[in-house]
Amino acid sequence: MYDKAPFFYGTGRRKHSVARVRLYEGTGKVIVNCRTMDDYFGMETLKLVIRQPLELTKTLGKLDVIVNVAGGGLAGQAGAIRHGIARALLQLDGELRPAIKKEGYLTRDPRMKERKKYGLKAARKAPQFSKR
Repeated sequence: MYDKAPFFYGTGRRKHSVARVRLYEGTGKVIVNCRTMDDYFGMETLKLVIRQPLELTKTLGKLDVIVNVAGGGLAGQAGAIRHGIARALLQLDGELRPAIKKEGYLTRDPRMKERKKYGLKAARKAPQFSKR
């Protein structure tokens, strides 16, 4: 169905998740890794996160979203998809940039897991201390 149709592309990232997003003219379907969004994401909050850029630009029922996402957990994947949709919407219409940027959907979330340091059990957890 989407083989040769023109599309708009955006890559989104958050934590360890990478989402490759394609937007097609359509009826508002969201397909994540060949499954419907409702099937892939159980929590309603994650579905809301994904819909945010589409609702902001009033393109919710006009575009089909096809996503390949890998890495991380479900919350990170939802954030990566939101980032990818926002970037793809800029390809669709550059006039949307100020509104999308104001909401912060174009900013890549820089928060990552802190690395483990030597001499410690985790990033900050130290071994138990005993005076004697």
